Amino acid sequence: MNQSLKARLLLIAENESHPDDPSHDFSHVTRVLKNVETIAEAEGGDLDILVPAALFHDVINIPKDDPRADQASDDSAEWTRSLLMTMTEFPQNKISAVCDAISKCSFSKGINPELHESKVLQDADGLDSTGAISIMRTCSSCGTMKRALYDLDDPFFESRAKYEGSAHFGVDLFYRRLLIVESRMHTKTAKQIAKRRTEFIHAFLDELRLELGE
Repeated sequence: MNQSLKARLLLIAENESHPDDPSHDFSHVTRVLKNVETIAEAEGGDLDILVPAALFHDVINIPKDDPRADQASDDSAEWTRSLLMTMTEFPQNKISAVCDAISKCSFSKGINPELHESKVLQDADGLDSTGAISIMRTCSSCGTMKRALYDLDDPFFESRAKYEGSAHFGVDLFYRRLLIVESRMHTKTAKQIAKRRTEFIHAFLDELRLELGE
């Protein structure tokens, strides 16, 4: 990608970021960007598509406990389409692919995309949902949504997991998301990274279980 165009897109992404939500702020955006570049370097991918897709995949940020949350990725895709259409230096024939990657990125939708760049973005975003950084993001989300870190009666989501479909506590999210990210990866590079990060999550939960006397 043209470096001056990338710099311009980065500036726009920073201005449009969400500093009030540490789980989806500009640092998250830059980590996803780094992930797509790492994956693309190893496995190929059009950075003209991947860079704006990474930078704006969460530009419309609807809280996860809002009933409209599932539409955030589609809204982000349309926002990005409108932006890129105004940028004459951006290859207009690649806008649809950027929007496809963004709209299919959402973890909760469970979409298996066909376009390689869409797979790369989904992997890159998913990698930020496992490992050490995902623990920090989960705790941050608990604070933002005013949720307890764990259920006093069932901290490790065992008896409730059989009949509850959503995560009501921080540790619940480990089992609903953080630990299954690895199984959702498409690319070999992302799978390797996710495997190491998932092992760290298991180690963290083992320590937490000891500390709670389970």
